[in-house]
Amino acid sequence: MAPPYQIRADHDARTIVVYQAYPPAIADAALRAGRFVAPFSFHRMTWIKPSFLWLMHRSNWARKPGQERILAVRMTREGWEEALSRAELTTAHPAAVAQAAVHVQWDPERSARGAALNHYSIQVGISRHLIRAFTDEWTVDLTDITPQVRKAATLLQSGRAATAQGLFPAERVYPLPGALESRLCAGA
Repeated sequence: MAPPYQIRADHDARTIVVYQAYPPAIADAALRAGRFVAPFSFHRMTWIKPSFLWLMHRSNWARKPGQERILAVRMTREGWEEALSRAELTTAHPAAVAQAAVHVQWDPERSARGAALNHYSIQVGISRHLIRAFTDEWTVDLTDITPQVRKAATLLQSGRAATAQGLFPAERVYPLPGALESRLCAGA
């Protein structure tokens, strides 16, 4: 049986893919510029999620108002691990969480139909103190996967789950350095 707190993601030797849902104005501006630009807010926390299905649950497959566009954000593993090294679990002491540059919370992973599973998915909140590092240094590519998401949702609704799953990104265990794993997973 897999550990309940384990990061599963689409990643390669240099990068990891995280997902975000946005309204069209933010997604379109970012895709045109090839990076996050206004109206993206550089003054508030932004949450990134390496679990495709968790974000599909959260955004209702890109149908929730303000979350109609799904971006796959490819970021450096160095940036991902830097963010995690500065994180506090949201279950930590409130004063520590309030001062943290990065927040981490674990929520039940979701099935394609939205059911809670018996293991957890990491959500990472990057505060305004690190937002420029995320947008300008760590992010290497933005891809609009909204058409793929909508096609998968239509297939699921028509009872073609196996075909829909062929559109899901391949996610596998992300190997965290030992100290980060102990801090973020054991304490969850």
